[in-house]
Order: sequence, then C-alpha cells, then structure tokens
Amino acid sequence: MSHQTVIILDFGGQYNQLIARRVRECGVYCEVKPFTTSLAELRALAPIGIIFTGGPNSVYLETSPHVDPEIFTWGVPILGICYGCQLIAHALGGKVAAATKDSAREYGKTATYFNTDCRLFKGLPAQGITWMSHGDYMEKVPDGFALTARSDACPNVAIADEARGFYGVQYHPEVNHTEHGTDMIRNFLYEVCGAAGDWSMSGYKETALRQLREKIGTGKVLLALSGGVDSSVAAALLAEAVGSQLTCVFVDHGLMRLNEGDEVEAAFSRWNINFVRADAEALFLEKLSGVAEPEAKRKIIGEEFIRVFETEAKKIGQVDYLAQGTIYPDVIESGAGDAAVIKSHHNVGGLPDFVDFKEIIEPLRLLFKDEVRQLGRELALPEYLVSRQPFPGPGLAVRVIGDITREKLDILRLADFIFRDEVAKAGLEGTMDQYFAVLTNMRSVGVMGDGRTYDYTLALRSVTTTDFMTADWTRIPYEVLDRISVRIVNEVPHINRIVYDITSKPPATIEWE
Repeated sequence: MSHQTVIILDFGGQYNQLIARRVRECGVYCEVKPFTTSLAELRALAPIGIIFTGGPNSVYLETSPHVDPEIFTWGVPILGICYGCQLIAHALGGKVAAATKDSAREYGKTATYFNTDCRLFKGLPAQGITWMSHGDYMEKVPDGFALTARSDACPNVAIADEARGFYGVQYHPEVNHTEHGTDMIRNFLYEVCGAAGDWSMSGYKETALRQLREKIGTGKVLLALSGGVDSSVAAALLAEAVGSQLTCVFVDHGLMRLNEGDEVEAAFSRWNINFVRADAEALFLEKLSGVAEPEAKRKIIGEEFIRVFETEAKKIGQVDYLAQGTIYPDVIESGAGDAAVIKSHHNVGGLPDFVDFKEIIEPLRLLFKDEVRQLGRELALPEYLVSRQPFPGPGLAVRVIGDITREKLDILRLADFIFRDEVAKAGLEGTMDQYFAVLTNMRSVGVMGDGRTYDYTLALRSVTTTDFMTADWTRIPYEVLDRISVRIVNEVPHINRIVYDITSKPPATIEWE
C-alpha cells in the first residue's frame, strides 16, 4: 500500500518527534529528515506537505541552519513552526530580529487571537492559549503574507500566504499546552495539503506482512525477545509473516515481575514459531551475588544476557536474518541511514560475532511507541503485553536496593503485584504512566501480632509524564494507598513499613537505581 507523505524538516527543535506523532495521529504518514537532507532526496518522497520544525538558533546568523530557496518553488504547502516560521520569513524577503522586553519576546502559555478565515484556523475558536518559546520575532513580514494571529505582546504570531500554501506560527501547536494545536496541524494536512488520511496500523500491518514475506522468503529469522513492548510486537509481526521460520530466544533471567515469564511464553503459544525459553535464573543470581552497586549490576546482566543468547543461538544453526525491535525514535535520535540494508552484524551492539546472517530486519523502524502498541492490538497480542509499562533492562535487579537474593526478589515480586493489582481495581491505570515497588535495603522496627519485627521498608513509586524526560509524582488517593499498604504488610513476608515516593523528575530519576 502506498501512502501520502509529509516531510518534517528538522532544524534542531526539541519537539521534532512530537510534531511527527501529531501528524501520524491525524492519519497521515510522515518522516523526519535533517535539514541537511538533499533536495533530490526530499523531492523523491513526493511530499504533499512540508513542516519546518523549531530550533535553538537565530535565522539571521550565517552559522544557523537554512534551507535551499528552491524548496519554495515546488508548489508544495509548507508550515513553519517557531524557528521554521522565522526561516520562511527570512528566506522570502522578511526580516527577523531579536526581541526586546518591550516588543515580542514570549515564553510559556500565551493568550492568542486568531483570524479564523485563515485555513489553518478554520472551524476553531478565535481566541485560545498557545505555548510560546521564542526570543526572536518577525520585524518585517514578507510580501504576500497576511498576519493571521496575534498576542498582546506580538502582532505577528502567525502569518499566511494562502495562495502558495505557506504558513508560519511563532508558537508550538504540537504541545499539549496549545489549545486546539492538533486541530491546527490537522487543518494544514487536510484543508491545505489535501491529505486523504491513508495511514493506519491495519494498513501498515498488511503492507509489512507482505514485505517481510517477500524479503525473507524461505530464510530463517532470529530474534532476542525481552518481553518488552517493542520486541514482543516485532515477534508477533514476524510470527504472522513467516511462522516456523522464526526463532525467538527469550532469556528468562529470573528478574522479571510476577508471572511475566509465563505470560510472555503464553502470548506466543498460538503462533507456529520456535520459542526458546532459556531458564537462566540460577546463573544470573550467581553472577549478581554480593553485588550492590547499580552500574555493576547493569553491566553483569547485560553481559550475561549476551552469553546466554549466544549459547542458545549456537544450537539453532545457520540464521539468515537477525530481527530487532528498533522503533522510529531510535532512528531519528541516532541519525542513522537505512538500517534495513546494513549487512554487518557488528551494527548490533554486543551481539556475538558468530551470528552469520544476510541482513538486519527492523519491522518497526517506521513506528512511534504508541503506533507499536496499536500494531500489537492489530496482531491480537494480549493487552498486558501491549500496554506494558516501561521496564528497565536489568529488571527487578535495580528495584532491589543493595545486593540481590532470590528471597528479596520474591518479596518484591509479590509486593509489586499487589500494588499494580490495587491500582487496576481502583480504575487508576490510565491516570499514571509508570508505577512500581522498590525493596529498600533499610530495615526498621515494627509490631505485628503483639510481637516485635525488624523487617524491610518498601517504597512505592508512581509518576505521570508525557515524554519520560520530566515526570510528576502521582497523587494516588489516600484510600487506595491505604488498601495497598494493608495488603502488602499482611500478605508479603518481611515487610513491615510502606513509604510513598513524592519526588518528581527532576531532581529525582523515575527509577531509584
């Protein structure tokens, strides 16, 4: 299935991925390309529209990123956001200057007034809040452009040349703080670019299945399955495509949450694949014995994971393709080229040298995390895998503070299960983005059954976030916390005190280690 494409041209903006996600949410396929991408490569994508992102520079400086003016002659609509808006103005004869305190320097939530006759604001309220973050402003607007939005401090918050389909906004419509921001992006896509809305996960699934079957043919595929969302969806897609030609190696290091190993195995039982569950709990616990430092734990676990994978892969024999759960943010952030044609397995960090294969297959490399979850649902993966919270690679080893023992892991597993169970029963799962228990290495005096105890303190952690770069601690209702606390101290041995972490990120990190 072919689909229309919008290009997001990145000028170093912090929200470039968010812009792309908003476009995809509107049912339109897009790709993020660096501003240095050649015009020939951009034109080959046959875009129906182009979006210039924000960026930290000033367009009037010679050292700042610019764009070849030829792009404005293609007859393709362009939307410039923040720096992108100023870039349009600068390139087409306007003038951009540094704002002063008294003119148009704006940061944060700003009351903004819109001309709803402009196609960008069609059907939207004439007044709303936008998220500003700019120190420069358009001192002179290019010929042919009209002012289509203003704020109290700035008369040219948005500009438009409706005849050519060129639009610029000084604010960030892609962030949640901007009211109706996604609607503005949708208007650009549908009212200006004439988008058909032909991007969906059901369509992507069928296209991906066909392409995988054509590429793999009768070859064999190997995938390291962690049980996380990305590798699970990649495994499900490959299983649907090539069935028994796929081998999934699931390294069960004994550091997962309650019943997760069994859940992962059960989830893939309906496909005719070679599922290898390597029971390596004893090995990992032996290697981790007496190790308390978090980074040391991580290194040991990472190295042993590779060694176990190596041992299991040797039993399989010749492998034609190695599959990875790479997703689009990984591609954008790495700046990598087309990894689908990489031939050398050395591009996969840490994988053993003996793996001899033709090519790396990354069936999710065009998708954002939310799209990966949607694809998982299209493939009928169980919801407990599709909606799985972020889980650290080292697993519970970094949620047990101090040295690791099987007893501590079992204590934490049960306590963590009770926490998640009560959150689910209270219907609060959608109100928090990550929540878990941490077994501290602190003991304290308690009283249970008229007797003195001296047992572990358990910490509960829950955060809400949109990007995991910053996070706020979740205001869980007291009555829910009370039920969690009562259940844990009654049902989990060796815990006599529960504390709740009310630290946001920053200054804290989401995980404790």
